[in-house]
Amino acid sequence: MSDLESDVGSEISSSDDDEVLIYGNPRTKNNNFFGSDHIMGHKTASFRDVADRFNITISSLYRIIRRVIFCLSNMSPVIITWPTDEEKPVSEDYFRAHGFPRVIGSIDGSHIRIDKPNDDNDSYINRKSYYSIQMQAVCDHRKKIIDLFVGYPGSVHDSRVFRNPSFYRTMEEKCGNYFILADSGYPLTTHVLTPFRDRGQLNDRQLNYNIKLCRNRYVIEHCCGMLKQKFRQLYHIKIRDIRFIVHMIRASCVLHNIALDDGIDWQEDIPALVPVYQVNEDEVGDNINDEDDRNAQDIRRMIVEMLPM
Repeated sequence: MSDLESDVGSEISSSDDDEVLIYGNPRTKNNNFFGSDHIMGHKTASFRDVADRFNITISSLYRIIRRVIFCLSNMSPVIITWPTDEEKPVSEDYFRAHGFPRVIGSIDGSHIRIDKPNDDNDSYINRKSYYSIQMQAVCDHRKKIIDLFVGYPGSVHDSRVFRNPSFYRTMEEKCGNYFILADSGYPLTTHVLTPFRDRGQLNDRQLNYNIKLCRNRYVIEHCCGMLKQKFRQLYHIKIRDIRFIVHMIRASCVLHNIALDDGIDWQEDIPALVPVYQVNEDEVGDNINDEDDRNAQDIRRMIVEMLPM
């Protein structure tokens, strides 16, 4: 496995402070932001196209993009934050109104397609046979990202990504009496609720639980869809510097949250997702319920009984 697992994850601190401090030169401030925004927001934008549009050299554009990306990425500790005790009940009210009480968010992973890396490239091939970097996000009812981990190679399973970030180690403290929803690629824990394996043997209450979980978990899928639709480079990042790719993904998530907080409508041109409950054969094959502990199973059974039919 790549050494990048411990080197490029969510715990990245700014080792590029000198580049961050350069940002904000009044002579180039507008070009700094809009040049970077144009690159990130257009799937097929090339450095040459953007440099010509803003009448700057390619080397200058590259330096500008790095400055802006590092600046935004290093804002993540104050922009991507877990909800406070006052904010949690607001999210819980939303999920309760949609039939699933005591929930404050949803978690999922997303593969960001990249070009073939120069080093350890085999570890970046995911199960769909393309090179990718993994992004794991938790979002609330507004599709605002409240926890983020980026950097694992595409071959790593969701469950392993889940067990390494600081979210897993502090999950009990962060969630308290609340839960996070996840698909069957994740392990069932005392604070993360996953669906039952559906092989035709589930009773009515278990099916009701699965359906309600599916309908409420869609917020994270919509969140990732919004992110890629607005920052279309995330469909396929054609940069080979893995560390910089991680910063670029985090910068996009920072802008996503800032826009939501400022009331910008990110959803106007994004097709609405209609959550449909179905058996996902891939997820069933990867489900790791054998590792679910007894306490988590007891909690899920309690939730099954309390959900309205």
